[in-house]
Amino acid sequence: MKITQEHKELQRTIERFIDKEINPFVPEWEREQMFPAHEVFKKMGDLGLLGLSKPEAFGGMGLDYSYSVIAAEALGRIHCGGVPMAIGVQTDMATPALARFGSDELRKEFLAPAIAGDMVACIGVSEPAAGSDVAQIKTTARKDGSDYIINGSKMWITNSLQADWICLLANTSDGKPHQNKSLIIVPMKTPGISIEKKIHKIGMWSSDTGLIHFDNVRVPQRNLIGMEGAGFMYQMIQFQEERLYGAANSLMGMTHVLDETINYTRQRQLFGSTVLDQQVVHFTLAELKTEIESLRSLVYRATQLYVDGGEVTELASMCKLKSGRLMREVADKCLQFWGGMGFTWENPASQLYRDGRLISIGGGADEVMLSIICKLMGILPGKKKPA
Repeated sequence: MKITQEHKELQRTIERFIDKEINPFVPEWEREQMFPAHEVFKKMGDLGLLGLSKPEAFGGMGLDYSYSVIAAEALGRIHCGGVPMAIGVQTDMATPALARFGSDELRKEFLAPAIAGDMVACIGVSEPAAGSDVAQIKTTARKDGSDYIINGSKMWITNSLQADWICLLANTSDGKPHQNKSLIIVPMKTPGISIEKKIHKIGMWSSDTGLIHFDNVRVPQRNLIGMEGAGFMYQMIQFQEERLYGAANSLMGMTHVLDETINYTRQRQLFGSTVLDQQVVHFTLAELKTEIESLRSLVYRATQLYVDGGEVTELASMCKLKSGRLMREVADKCLQFWGGMGFTWENPASQLYRDGRLISIGGGADEVMLSIICKLMGILPGKKKPA
């Protein structure tokens, strides 16, 4: 993927926005364990940042997906993980299927205001008893006249306490688990929806996460995205953008912590020299920098393949796997070099340590990524290599 002048201008726009509108408020949002999504998203929508690769007919910029990846990478400049994750839900997790497969009526009603920042979206896949195993979700949407009646629960739902609508994956028939699911847009103020609690997490504090119950929730069948029964396939497509977004977004956060660690260890005295002068320290930091740049190259390669219309499942899964593991490694090793300061709450390495751990769980755990890669390699027991 070649970085153009237009990509660089987009980066600079996002960096200016973050420095003015986000980073000064991160400490407050972390304390409150929520950021004002409607306020932030509206400002981003006014700048055209929520629909870079979405259709122009509905307020998007109509650019190729490389611009979304560059934006995701630039958003890693935010000094916490919760806010960029919430933004990614809006741009790359809850809206791709709607933008690609939704009717014009549905896109006008829900996609256009999401791109403008007038509505906050969330994605409803995971359940109390079904996370990475998407085929096992139990939430149902049964037909009743011209409506669906929805019953079930969704858990770990980012933006759920502030969302205006949810892109919901539900079983619309009793058929095979990969053929009986559909994606449905459900307004969050529909009667029968209740949010049981705000989940208290070890990290990602700025991002609200809820458990949602659906009790005979009635929505019109016209809120169906694309074809009934194609929801599992649509969600797998959305996962590709989610995984590329997450991997790209991790790059700047890791780089920031690495740079801050270098600055600190260069000043900190130890046994007559600095901490950075110790070979184990500067060698380790050099290895981490190499790993970050290797991940960036993999993300850019996967992005170019995606832009060219190629099959990106394997590379996107590798990006997701590598970013989750590398986030943990960078956070842990850099924290160690800060010594006692690394064990304080406000330290950038400890922030990455708390927030970055989710990357190996959300959007498909590391083990799921490995299973996908093995399947595509043709080495998963009982599975043949795809043609």
